[in-house]
Amino acid sequence: MTINKVIIIGNLGQDPEIRKTQDGREIANFSLATSEKWFDKSTGEKKEKTEWHKISVFSQGLVDIIKQYVKKGSKLYIEGALQTRKWKDGNGIEKYSTEIVLQNYNSTLQILSGVEKEINKHSIEKGNGYAPKAEDFNDEIPF
Repeated sequence: MTINKVIIIGNLGQDPEIRKTQDGREIANFSLATSEKWFDKSTGEKKEKTEWHKISVFSQGLVDIIKQYVKKGSKLYIEGALQTRKWKDGNGIEKYSTEIVLQNYNSTLQILSGVEKEINKHSIEKGNGYAPKAEDFNDEIPF
């Protein structure tokens, strides 16, 4: 058995790019930054290292959410799979690119910044949300 799963939490450096494939499906691409902070023991100076992760989203439901709610600075929780692509540049030199891919049912995108409140508000305003009322509960036991 093998597992190819990546989990990261990070911030968007710029708005997502939405492209269309030749058959008309939309794909979202963006870079997510993760940071590591520490104090240098010898100098006492605060240090920080930022790593940028390329993300490609093929799941149409997630692309729709990204188009509406994900913007530069959004904090996201991502679960996906690593995928490396190989191509030749204009000079015929082979190049490689590794990215985190979200597709099908093996991926997750969760918005962690303040935008999720707008999503819930939008859902309720559109009639898609449901908040139970006291009269919705039945005290009778069904068996």
